Amino acid sequence: MLQQAAPAAVVAAAGLLCMRGLDRAAAHDEALRAAQALADRLGISLGALAFAAAAAAALLACVLLRRRRPAVRLVNFSVYRAPESWRLTRPGFVKMTERGGMFAPEDIEFQSKVVNRSGLGDETCVTPAIANYVTGMSYAREEFETTCFAAVEELLAKTGADPRRIRFLVTNSSLFNPTPSLGAMIMNRFKFGPRTQNYSLGGMGCSAGVIALDLAKQLLEHNPGEYCLVVSHENITNAHYKGRDRSMLVSNCIFRANGAAMLLSSRPADAGRAKYTLQHVVRTNLAADDQAFGCVVQMDDDEGQWGVRLGKELMCVAARALRSNMTSLGPLVLPLSEQLLFAANLAARKLAASNKAFAQQLPPAWTKPYTPDFKKAFEHMCIHTGGRGVIDTIERELALPKAWVEPSRAALYQFGNTSSTSIWYILAYMEHGGRVRRGDRVWQLGFGSGFKCNSAVWVASRGIREEHGAWRGFDVQKMYCDLADMDAKLEAERAARKQQAARA
Repeated sequence: MLQQAAPAAVVAAAGLLCMRGLDRAAAHDEALRAAQALADRLGISLGALAFAAAAAAALLACVLLRRRRPAVRLVNFSVYRAPESWRLTRPGFVKMTERGGMFAPEDIEFQSKVVNRSGLGDETCVTPAIANYVTGMSYAREEFETTCFAAVEELLAKTGADPRRIRFLVTNSSLFNPTPSLGAMIMNRFKFGPRTQNYSLGGMGCSAGVIALDLAKQLLEHNPGEYCLVVSHENITNAHYKGRDRSMLVSNCIFRANGAAMLLSSRPADAGRAKYTLQHVVRTNLAADDQAFGCVVQMDDDEGQWGVRLGKELMCVAARALRSNMTSLGPLVLPLSEQLLFAANLAARKLAASNKAFAQQLPPAWTKPYTPDFKKAFEHMCIHTGGRGVIDTIERELALPKAWVEPSRAALYQFGNTSSTSIWYILAYMEHGGRVRRGDRVWQLGFGSGFKCNSAVWVASRGIREEHGAWRGFDVQKMYCDLADMDAKLEAERAARKQQAARA
């Protein structure tokens, strides 16, 4: 093997001589003699050998550069803020359900309890079609055009990007997938060029925003020097449930109007102005598990009314999906100390399961799975606003400080559950408050039907403080006071129920 490698080494030495110049060749007598011997064996001059070696080195460099994946960067993004006329306060929501005339008093009471405990404030918005209980393709199209066209228009103005220069367009909407596609609607409105390739993702739930990023990342890595526009949306007009199944009524109470647009680039020229670099995308799915597969389902109820059923097992499934996702994400982002603790804990628990004597000697803390400290891997976290319970659970399980979950609580409070776009409303909150510094690592975490848990990891290219119109005028102290009031009322209701049970 050494004999076979020798000619390659000589060629490399000859290439080095060529690159450094003949004036430095005397300093490498041994390499020069070896190169001359090889040239004699091949029947060519030393100069011809050096030229051939240099050409081979240049060709190899080109191949390696082509194989090296380009960095994928986020140039900028925009999130939609609905007009005042779309606003639906919590008391207004209850009045709307009463006015619809399709819900029994007990169903209205149920929805009232959900919306008043959900962590939503009085600034969330629904479309006029929902407020008037009308549905149809034209109303759903109008919702998409109003929310997403506005987000794209703002993004193009921010970046100065020419739509004809955008090579790829990825849209995601789980429940609304018309023909022509949502991507085609955007291309028509903004007059994209004929080279643009569009992809529309449907039926992939609230974590589809990260899935869209994954597709954009792969497209840009295989096509250096291009732009990809990602548009995330969940259409709520036709998804408003009009039946009586309580597992399907919950969606009415928490989902609100939304739209987000992101411009990603694999152009080296954008390195200076881009906000973030996409470092990792980690996707986990539990679709093979029947319980996980069935915990979020679009379906007809017993009376033929369709909606989205949220099963009681949802939080349990989400916890399992999160643990699986963190197991894959951890080795990519955690410091070695945390990885060793996780591995040691896993090994100890497996040994304890097979050895009772060892299990008795094991400290109680080591009998439970070790949750790594992800605060050592990130500076910020965007938790999908699936509900207050989701945020509370992740805050508790990951031992997150109040400041870490504030952006997610604020997004839920101000905008409701905005599905796949929620991670962008949260990041906009961070930027609006000037929280992001150069080098900060951001973890975007989404959950979705199927069941899926997906993570995107970004690194900030610079310090970012940008005013986002969606967050203009937001009062965080008012939010905390309102949430505390919700908690106090809930505790009072629980206490009253206990008193009634004691009397009975």
